[in-house]
Amino acid sequence: MPDVHAPARPDTSGDGADHDRGPSAAQLLDFARRTAADAALIAALPLDPEGRTWIRLDGPGGSEAWLIGWPPGTGTGWHDHGGSRGAFAAAAGELTEQSLAAQLPTEGWKTLELADGVDRERRLSDGRGRSFGPHHVHQVLNLSADTHAVSVHAYYPPLPLMRRYSRTGPVLRLEEVERPEEWQ
Repeated sequence: MPDVHAPARPDTSGDGADHDRGPSAAQLLDFARRTAADAALIAALPLDPEGRTWIRLDGPGGSEAWLIGWPPGTGTGWHDHGGSRGAFAAAAGELTEQSLAAQLPTEGWKTLELADGVDRERRLSDGRGRSFGPHHVHQVLNLSADTHAVSVHAYYPPLPLMRRYSRTGPVLRLEEVERPEEWQ
């Protein structure tokens, strides 16, 4: 499968981020959008009607990136990115992101009761994307009944782990911690 090689670019963003410490969330989003527009790469992703498929990509400035195929009705479940900042963009179909507008502690808890008004939802299609900081908790879903979706994701630093959560009403529970060796 093809890899995308995007050289690091000089910082002209003026966003004040310390780019010696890797690409900013805005730069990750720019990469995700540009990669999502690569029709040949998107067409090279094998799609499985039963489960998600993915290809690991080379992201900018030492970041980790993934091209992901989403069959109808699939999703990630609630999770975070282990302290990495990131971005993703839709390349085909439509994805729905449900997120929490609250910074959660990353360690030392198993169950949290969420306050009212923290839920956010957005739909992403046609190259639209979003970036997020290191404490972002969300789930991404393909709610379509009949259309595959494809997206590009990028993270910096490369994902050290992902925490998976279950949610019942306002209660969020830490269920498991995944390590990178489980994704190969």
